[in-house]
Amino acid sequence: MLDRARYLLKKYYGYTGFRAGQEWIIENILEKRDVLAIMPTGSGKSICYQLPALIFPGISIVISPLISLMKDQVDILKENGIPATFLNSSLKATEAKRRLEKLERGEYKLLYIAPERLKTPGFNGIFGRLELSMITVDEAHCISEWGHDFRPAYLYIGDLVQKLEKRPVLTAFTATATPEVREDIIKQLKLQNPRIYLGGFDRRNLSFIVKRGLNKDRFLLDYLERQPGVSGIIYTATRQETDRVYRFLSARGYSVGRYHAGLSARERSFTQNAFLADTLKIIVATNAFGMGIDKPDVRYVIHYNMPGSIEAYYQEAGRAGRDGKEAECILLYSPEDRGIQEFLIEESSENIERKRQRLKQLKSMLDYCFTDKCLRAFILCYFGEESISPACGNCSNCFSTYELKDLTGSLRLFFSRISNPGKRR
Repeated sequence: MLDRARYLLKKYYGYTGFRAGQEWIIENILEKRDVLAIMPTGSGKSICYQLPALIFPGISIVISPLISLMKDQVDILKENGIPATFLNSSLKATEAKRRLEKLERGEYKLLYIAPERLKTPGFNGIFGRLELSMITVDEAHCISEWGHDFRPAYLYIGDLVQKLEKRPVLTAFTATATPEVREDIIKQLKLQNPRIYLGGFDRRNLSFIVKRGLNKDRFLLDYLERQPGVSGIIYTATRQETDRVYRFLSARGYSVGRYHAGLSARERSFTQNAFLADTLKIIVATNAFGMGIDKPDVRYVIHYNMPGSIEAYYQEAGRAGRDGKEAECILLYSPEDRGIQEFLIEESSENIERKRQRLKQLKSMLDYCFTDKCLRAFILCYFGEESISPACGNCSNCFSTYELKDLTGSLRLFFSRISNPGKRR
């Protein structure tokens, strides 16, 4: 069946060979083994489940967390001549009914749905009438309470699969998962003797930079002046900050758009499409933007505010340099950033254990901002991967130069003056 997969790879995608890991994953899926694959952003994970879906009989279902993500995937598949569709809340009832009828007639090979759709009345009954060969869980870290994008609806998937009369192949894919999250994905999805692929987390073309204690607006202006006509993303922690930075840059003549969940679907869609078409060069956004965006030439990702976890940071930073060329990932830290993240955690409606986990993740993010060790090695260690070298030579800590001095005597004098304030030299 691998020969068939290679033929379809060329026919529908135009590639003559697989990328690292793809062939191994596809072979295991075609042999009807459950698979968990951890693959870095830009490594072509979608091909790993789309090709088997074309070879398997019947329909394959892809569970995806975002409406915009599944629409983009389906649009690309249809352009390539692959029969695919999606069902989500953006569709009118008549259109959803039409797609369901075509689905039952076997006119699609791939169906994209949100996890919440699985629990809607009547949808479960459809499964019993379909020839269901495979269920793929995309962005599988969302199933884990220890991950950074936990979605409670994902927890329903494992039980649903167990209830099916004929169990399909179950596959799960994500770009960011610590060892703890990987174990939780396997447990929650009830994967059976899964084959696990760890594609590595290292993106050698990305340069990691942390800057503390500076005027962020001034930095942005200075940086963007040196990046004329270059595509980039600026992430902020809140919608209000997104709007402010957007107005700040727009007033200075930059080709900039904004994206957050408080904007209309029409404005978000326009901004996203304009960015992909290069009519907008800069996007200022919250974490609502970027998942599944296949724009290869993003040359920088700037975090105007510190995010709440290493997982969130690395996923967002990883949207830079997907073409394999050099790109910069810059984090601008200020003490206020910690307060913002603690406030967001406290205001969430999550249980105490979940809040405790998020505070633990925030602590790791703060450690990253203040470490004097290699930033790349810090990230790789966090995800359970050993760094090849303690110094990558391509992060702000590695290419900074420090002059080491023994200040023991000066510190002793300083502390002695504190403890004896009345004493003068």
